[in-house]
Amino acid sequence: MGRLFGTDGVRGVANADLTAELALGLSVAAAHVLAEAGTFAGHRPTAVVGRDPRASGEFLEAAVVAGLASAGVDVLRVGVLPTPAVAYLTGALGADIGVMLSASHNAMPDNGVKFFARGGHKLADELEDRIETVYEQHRTGEPWNRPTGAGVGRVTDYVEGFDRYVAHLIGVLPNRLDGLKVVLDEAHGAAAHVSPEAFARAGAEVVTIGAEPDGLNINDGCGSTHLALLRAAVVEHGADLGIAHDGDADRCLAVDAAGEEVDGDQILAVLALAMREAGQLRRDTVVGTVMSNLGFKLAMEREGIQLVQTAVGDRYVLESMKAEGYALGGEQSGHVIVLDHATTGDGTLTGLMLAARVAATGRPLAELAGVMERLPQVLVNVPDVDKSRVHTAQEVAAAVAEAERELGATGRVLLRPSGTEPLVRVMVEAADIEQARTVAGQLADVVKSALG
Repeated sequence: MGRLFGTDGVRGVANADLTAELALGLSVAAAHVLAEAGTFAGHRPTAVVGRDPRASGEFLEAAVVAGLASAGVDVLRVGVLPTPAVAYLTGALGADIGVMLSASHNAMPDNGVKFFARGGHKLADELEDRIETVYEQHRTGEPWNRPTGAGVGRVTDYVEGFDRYVAHLIGVLPNRLDGLKVVLDEAHGAAAHVSPEAFARAGAEVVTIGAEPDGLNINDGCGSTHLALLRAAVVEHGADLGIAHDGDADRCLAVDAAGEEVDGDQILAVLALAMREAGQLRRDTVVGTVMSNLGFKLAMEREGIQLVQTAVGDRYVLESMKAEGYALGGEQSGHVIVLDHATTGDGTLTGLMLAARVAATGRPLAELAGVMERLPQVLVNVPDVDKSRVHTAQEVAAAVAEAERELGATGRVLLRPSGTEPLVRVMVEAADIEQARTVAGQLADVVKSALG
């Protein structure tokens, strides 16, 4: 069996790859593994379970709740809420485990299971590996030690989760948003009600699009992976800025008043300067990934802020932040972690903080984001290839070396297997966009030929 857990939980096509049986089995295994690790020692364990609005989330939620309760874990079911809300509530309620059912930015047929440890932090790799091992042992016949009678878990709907999370978001904002007009694209996802409520309570005039989830339309032509509708809406409504989330709202991308995209690197740059000004940017350092635009690195150097780069994935950004005590980190894709207020990327919080900076300075978002110049960067996804061989195939290595020679010091190349999808990502950065496109296309052809 290949490793079930990717960089962000277990994902697959719901009811094909990710079945009710798998969700139930993983939940039981997680409960047993955490019990063995001493997480539940001395008290009756509790879990927080939430989901995004995908239709498949309904039966997968039922499976996860059943698995946890059958293992003796009391369950607080919070319903449709963003991933960062589940993480926050796991910590705020003192729960021993959190579970989020979502495939984030993936298309509707997919779904996923993501576990949080006590405090709302993602599980360590070794715990995920142990869960897989225990799950497989019991899937092939070893019986579970099951509680009976009063030992089984009880299930409660925790309806207060929505208001408690929104109150948390408002409570950590540095200033109100009065006078701002903001368009929010909710991707028909988990933040469809939370995000507009938070922005409105903070004082903004709110226009929403993509805020009518029906279980089938999540991420469908909208949200952080499809910004065209948001660009048009911001211009149409004369808004100061637009904010786009993905399906589970752990991401945030933005659009300025002219409809131009402001990506995760630019958002990090704006927030880094704001936090340093407020004395909150510990050690004057921000954490990014190897995918961070070179322009972001140059801007931070110019501003006297150190950039620490990690592997791609917000879990690795978070690991670096926790290990070294940094306060801000994130990815170009819009995962932004403000560690003083969240344990994972929080798209609503990020959007609120970005809008708060616009309100506090009185400067338009385009001007604030202009602190960095994005160098041309081309990303090509190569599907249906053996992504496990991307770093070992000689033909690919030779093509990368040739591309690096061609680009010289003015660009760079990065090839990496996706942690959540069956594809290889080819990224090329260069001073000239046409050169970047050409090199990226050539490398993508080699990857397809060598690994297909």
